[in-house]
Amino acid sequence: MEEPRKICILGSTGSIGQSSLEVISNFPGMFRVVSLSANKNAELLSKQAQKFNPDTVVLLDRNTINEAYLSLNGSIEVLWGEDSLEEIVSRDNVDVVINSLVGAAGLRPTITALKHGKTVALANKETLVIAGELITELARKNNAALIPIDSEHSAILQCLAGEDRNSVSRLILTASGGPFLNIDKNQFPKIKANEALMHPTWKMGKKITIDSATLMNKGLEVIEAHWLFNLPAEKIDILIHPQSIIHSMVEFSDGSIKAQMSMPDMKLPIQYALTYPHRYPAKFQRINFADLGKLTFFQPDKNKFECLNLAYRVLKEGKTAPAILNAANESAVELFLAEKISFDQIPRIINYALDKVPIINHLNLENIIETDITTRRVIKEKFE
Repeated sequence: MEEPRKICILGSTGSIGQSSLEVISNFPGMFRVVSLSANKNAELLSKQAQKFNPDTVVLLDRNTINEAYLSLNGSIEVLWGEDSLEEIVSRDNVDVVINSLVGAAGLRPTITALKHGKTVALANKETLVIAGELITELARKNNAALIPIDSEHSAILQCLAGEDRNSVSRLILTASGGPFLNIDKNQFPKIKANEALMHPTWKMGKKITIDSATLMNKGLEVIEAHWLFNLPAEKIDILIHPQSIIHSMVEFSDGSIKAQMSMPDMKLPIQYALTYPHRYPAKFQRINFADLGKLTFFQPDKNKFECLNLAYRVLKEGKTAPAILNAANESAVELFLAEKISFDQIPRIINYALDKVPIINHLNLENIIETDITTRRVIKEKFE
């Protein structure tokens, strides 16, 4: 019998992490969970550890570590801090790292995992946004697989199966449009955080849900697609598709278009990432086209959703410009969730940071981290 693939999940208590564990549960004997991490949800992390019996768990918040120690009663190794994330992904007992951390925190563990030749199933899009050039080069250099978990990029990967990459003429990323698709822009200053967190299709964490409301999430995905599939910005389009049935499309040089379709459920791209390039039976909900009735599409309003233009702008500027965009967006989202700024200020803050923070031409990890810190400080000084 083939040895089970050994899985490390970073961010196991988040929505992607929980869905990943659900997928793993459906394949007894095929996978073994060897390590889990969480920010500070020690209670849920301990329950997951008791069920899946990993070798190690990591908590980032030191104040919650005693709760995990008590719950696990010394039966599982408990570590603390960001350095521990890098330690567990580099261990010999790991084959696949599922990185579902939120924001720039996912960068270092991804780099470490790739340096050690691990397969990285990536749900942390910010890693590729701020360091795509470094990440893709590391993957090539160390013969490490980088497999997207985002539904859009998973869709593209599936559409490209068996195809000549040189025949691709365009990628089409679909977007639900978020909760404010049909709201006039002049209403944006009145939008409250609880309204922005009500996504019409997907159930996600707070940060990515706000990004979906501003359509920054789609802008980040354009940058991510550029690095994953080696296509320039002008060959990556965005199309609003409110039903979220077509998850993305690929157009080829002869005019043919392939689309990957399924009911909106993140467990499908997670399973595909874990079993790639194979497919295994699953009990996911199937599409009933008669019930759907119709699928609709239209161009995004980039004047209304300004974050899209900002994402295309930094992709063309390159170097550390995407790191500025990402740090500014994370800071702005935090301010909005804390009710310190209005919804319409999010793109303004990002634009302010892009004008104020200098772009560093030499791209390396140190300069990316320096840019991230500088951007957050500039925004804190100005808006807090």
